[in-house]
Amino acid sequence: MAMIQCISPIDGSVYAERAALSLDAAKEAVLRARKAQKAWAKRPLEERVQLVLKGAARLNEMSDTVVPELAWQMGRPIKYGGEYKGFNERSNYVASIAADALAPVVVEESERFERRIEREAHGVVFVVAPWNYPYMTAINTIAPALMAGNTVVLKHASQTLLVGERLVQAFTEAGVPEDVFQNVFLDHETTSALIAAGSFNFVNFTGSVEGGRSMERAAAGTFTGLGLELGGKDPGYVMEDADLEAAVDTLMDGATYNSGQCCCGIERIYVHESLYDAFVEKSVAWVSNYKLGNPLDPETSLGPMANKRFAKVVREQIADAVSKGAKALVDPKLFPRDDGGAYLAPQVLVDVDHSMAFMREETFGPAVGIMKVKSDEEALALMNDSQYGLTASLWTKDAERAGRLGREIETGTVFMNRADYLDPALCWTGVKETGRGGSLSIIGFQNLTRPKSYHLKKVTA
Repeated sequence: MAMIQCISPIDGSVYAERAALSLDAAKEAVLRARKAQKAWAKRPLEERVQLVLKGAARLNEMSDTVVPELAWQMGRPIKYGGEYKGFNERSNYVASIAADALAPVVVEESERFERRIEREAHGVVFVVAPWNYPYMTAINTIAPALMAGNTVVLKHASQTLLVGERLVQAFTEAGVPEDVFQNVFLDHETTSALIAAGSFNFVNFTGSVEGGRSMERAAAGTFTGLGLELGGKDPGYVMEDADLEAAVDTLMDGATYNSGQCCCGIERIYVHESLYDAFVEKSVAWVSNYKLGNPLDPETSLGPMANKRFAKVVREQIADAVSKGAKALVDPKLFPRDDGGAYLAPQVLVDVDHSMAFMREETFGPAVGIMKVKSDEEALALMNDSQYGLTASLWTKDAERAGRLGREIETGTVFMNRADYLDPALCWTGVKETGRGGSLSIIGFQNLTRPKSYHLKKVTA
């Protein structure tokens, strides 16, 4: 029997392991979800919404378990209290718009005709969730999918093996029927086989670009709907009229929070030449204040990366950039806990350019490169010089200028004076190799349902 293990970044121990389902057992789980879906969809919308909210509330009650478990599984310090703020914000917002988002579009209602478009649940939705924000990324799809009348099968990354169990436990204890929301442990081969067999009506995957390609290959010819949120190399642009202190505080947090393991984290920054020196100096000072250590220590503000192999990629990118002329400005002596393994000190690089993998490839760690620019045109060209496009962060006092630039940036979301945030009222989407589809907002509900048209002619004469 194949076992799936979570290796803790805290000490390299096996923190949890579960048996992977066989293909037959996995098919049985999906069959149970399919059998339960029609009855679930027939429940009143408000009843489904309230059950999802009760599930979210029950998870909040489990924080004493959930928060340290996250630290053990993927290294986020307990200091930050888990993911409840974003988790609750997203759950509550989609609940507030569910009725409007799923309401029929009435074209005509007369003595002669009823013509309308209704939203109908896809059926069984498969959520493949990542380890970096395992609760928030999962709820983006779970909450609206269940509210819309779908049943959900959830598979989490091995690094956060216990998260799916906790979510299903909370929702089941809150009254969501067991077969309506299920957690499964699957290896890659079984996952691909299920998708290739057309087992699901919609698949939402958050993860690597190569993982997204695997999903598309598995789904080829099945006509299964796919939502893919993949890699990122999100830029920040600090203009000459920016609030310097606010820009440093937000962009450095966006680059290093969660040890830089964020899809929409800031990985490259372009600063107008008039603010460049000050921005760099303040950024190095900001990052140097972190305390790198055991995430179970309440004083730790920067934990280990989720796995030592992830940290290895960051170190290799930094070393390559330095060998090509970049300068690393953060003194490693400030971070004695950096052990060459999962514990990795933050870093700020200058004298970087786009010939370096560090400025092109996803780093996904607590390191950022800063380049000097002379104009919007130069910054725009650099921001678009990427195979990814999730978010871009613009720093200026001029909203019209930000909007004008935003229309030229190849990205899914444009921020002004903000970064590394997911607004549940807006569609979370990406372009290029960042993926396709979109979650949350009204559009998220539309992607998790299909339109069904009714043309009811009341007279025959």
